[in-house]
Amino acid sequence: MKKQLSLLLVLACFGGCRPKSVMPITNQISKIWKANTVTEANVLVFTLGTTTNIKPGYGNFLLDLSQPDKASLTDVDGRLTTGTWTVSTDNKRLILNNLTPKPTNTGGIIEYYILTAPDGSSLKLERTADSRKTGNTVNQYDLIPR
Repeated sequence: MKKQLSLLLVLACFGGCRPKSVMPITNQISKIWKANTVTEANVLVFTLGTTTNIKPGYGNFLLDLSQPDKASLTDVDGRLTTGTWTVSTDNKRLILNNLTPKPTNTGGIIEYYILTAPDGSSLKLERTADSRKTGNTVNQYDLIPR
């Protein structure tokens, strides 16, 4: 009887131990984002509101995630690409898929690491691969809602 009770107690303890489900962050990032600051290869090249930016083209940078599964990106060169977007199941990467026209050397996919948990007022991203548009640099973006 004691063995059965002990076994039941152990099973109850383990039965209550379930992995925490990761809440999707899609609600926090479903917005139109603009650049607040941009760093290319650890060099700050853009700060919103500054007139002495190394790359003022980031003033037109927009990442539109406002519609489910529909993305548009206006990059530093002003070129618009459209496609779809998803967030990885662990909420650590933002993935832009099926981009048209395909940015050079991307196969139509651009991925970003999500550097901090989004709170709806900022989105901090880092490209997972270098960007040909910026001289093959890995770029970090501190974005704010438009």
